Amino acid sequence: MKKRDLAAIGFMTFALFLGAGNLIFPPLMAQQAGENWLVAIAGFLLTAVGLPALTILVLGRLSSAEKLTSALPSWMNRTFWFLVLTTLGPAFVLPRAVTVAYEMGIKPFTDANLLLPFSIIFCAITLALALKPGKLLDYIGKIMTPTLIAMLTLLAVAALVNPLGTSLPATQDYLEQPVVNGLIQGYMTLDAIAAVAFGWVIINTIKSKGVTSKADLMKYSKWIALIYVALMSLCYLAMGYLGATSSTIAPNAANGGEILTRYAAGEFGYAGQLLLAGITLMACLTTTVGLTNANAEYYRNTYKTPFHRSAIVVTALTAAVSNVGLEQIITVSLPAILILCPIAIALILSIIFLPKHVVKAGQQSKVVIAATIFGSIDAFAVLDMIPNAINTQLNQWLPLYEYHLSWLIPVVFIFVGLNIKLRSQIANAETA
Repeated sequence: MKKRDLAAIGFMTFALFLGAGNLIFPPLMAQQAGENWLVAIAGFLLTAVGLPALTILVLGRLSSAEKLTSALPSWMNRTFWFLVLTTLGPAFVLPRAVTVAYEMGIKPFTDANLLLPFSIIFCAITLALALKPGKLLDYIGKIMTPTLIAMLTLLAVAALVNPLGTSLPATQDYLEQPVVNGLIQGYMTLDAIAAVAFGWVIINTIKSKGVTSKADLMKYSKWIALIYVALMSLCYLAMGYLGATSSTIAPNAANGGEILTRYAAGEFGYAGQLLLAGITLMACLTTTVGLTNANAEYYRNTYKTPFHRSAIVVTALTAAVSNVGLEQIITVSLPAILILCPIAIALILSIIFLPKHVVKAGQQSKVVIAATIFGSIDAFAVLDMIPNAINTQLNQWLPLYEYHLSWLIPVVFIFVGLNIKLRSQIANAETA
């Protein structure tokens, strides 16, 4: 593979992950962390960037995304992928990306309600780009991403040259445990599960450049993960710096979007609003194209549904949900995505920590079941759906519950038990 193509795939990977949510998460966290913002961002990067990068490496080692769940029973395998791609697709993430693009990219410039025509046009552009998967590298990696990086760099450099405030004292959470809270916030971006879906796009794009051997797939996946880590880390650091120095321009902001809007306007006036609108629209578009492509690839590979038919259905549903009942859909879908995230991470860890070539369906199923049960508890806690009395007991008796990571220790415990058992079986087979 040419170095130019490798860099373009790395740029494309960065753009796929960089949705509007990724832009507005760090500024608010950094504003709350105040003087401890760098420490908090360090923790944030470990999970928000580290987990997706780890997923890219594992999928490169497997040489295809579907092999991640190939050891599971067929019904569990297909249910996992259906839920992942549906919630990351037309049921939640895709319509949210469309509405965020409208709210930050179009609405500030008009008093009219243009969501319906905007969503139709935005989804039509998404469909047009997604219907040419062979051109994704050219569209996103070589054109859209460099443009996005240039706009982000302009905003970041302006903030460095002319900061619009100073860091304030940290709020209580970030005063005592800035790294831990950064880790939690990074985990809650849920990009680990997005990486599982984007794996379909990334691996197929590498293969489209004539890469077929497992060794080469692993090698190029490592370079792509490295490019992604460098670009995403710089982006998060820049957005964090904006938040940390926003005390004057956006004190006590309600969300990161408010910080970015005021900062861009403070630095560049009306041109800054246009700049932020361009960044948001571009970031959302690259994400919607990637997720539409991932959905269509899955249904083509699994159910032999024509690629164009799946892409049309996904974008049509996205446009409809963007305008009708998005809040209700989010209410239903958010618990699912919060539960699916620990399952996805557990599957990735199972590939890393269990002995190769000997993992059976029943063994990997135990990992998935444990992640599902305890991940459900964490999800209900995040959504404040657990009664106070039970919540108090869980805080006392369930390790890591207060950090929404109660699934981690049971999953690790299963890994250790399976590892000991499997290695014993291997040793017995070798001595027999």
